[in-house]
Amino acid sequence: MHQITMFNNRVIFAFVAIASLACSRVAVTAQDKPYAFATTPSWQDEFDYSGKPDPAKWSYDLGDHGWGNNELQNYTDKLENAKVENGHLIITAIKEKSGKAGYSSARIVSKGKGDFLYGKIEVKAKLPTGRGTWPAIWTLGSEEGYGNKGWPDNGEIDIMEHVGFDQNRVHGNVHTKAFNHVLKTNKGNSVIVDKASEEFHIYSCEWTPELVTILVDGKAYFKFPKEASYQWPEWPFDKPFHLLLNMAVGGNWGGQEGVDDSIFPQKLEIDYVRFYPLAEKK
Repeated sequence: MHQITMFNNRVIFAFVAIASLACSRVAVTAQDKPYAFATTPSWQDEFDYSGKPDPAKWSYDLGDHGWGNNELQNYTDKLENAKVENGHLIITAIKEKSGKAGYSSARIVSKGKGDFLYGKIEVKAKLPTGRGTWPAIWTLGSEEGYGNKGWPDNGEIDIMEHVGFDQNRVHGNVHTKAFNHVLKTNKGNSVIVDKASEEFHIYSCEWTPELVTILVDGKAYFKFPKEASYQWPEWPFDKPFHLLLNMAVGGNWGGQEGVDDSIFPQKLEIDYVRFYPLAEKK
């Protein structure tokens, strides 16, 4: 009887051990997604030239119509508002009459010249400062296949936003039909970046089929996972997106505490933009 009991106990112990190991392996597999990023960019701009932004990589959004946020600037394609010199792209907001607006600035986009589906975007930048400035590094869906064919149905990922009245606090967000600031349901977070306007920092987004992660200097501060129940209204991030770089003046958010005209001109300086494609782990 004792020997049978010992035998049974050993069998039970072995079964429990094997089951535990199997569960452990399942858990590891579930958490350790088979995603990695290439070590070499497949698309980049190092700004190692002079003049206007490379037309093979960038186009301009133009206009003075408020851009849906009651912004105060006119976006132009003038060299004074967007130029490359000394290894940097410099987007400058100027206090001047421009179109119907009282300020000029620039918004450059990679749509049709740099469209990405999953991967890592890195932008090394030094931010403007002062009340009324609103720089952004962000992405929009390049295709208009969902819902109303526009915003927010086709998605937005904000890699970096900064409003000058709240110095050194940078924000990362996603906007979708279900999750957006108009509905007060947007998903995002913010973090303090020391000397954001005095030093360059790396603002990045890691985007896989399962997760969007926003980072500063390699440290994640916001993660947006794809839940099992999500459809396109919650997760439109399964189609190509393109990059936008701009500096707005005033607007619904940037102008919440007014605009200090004494601070202009103000500059958003970018050292490089790099896109690393998604690669499967071996």
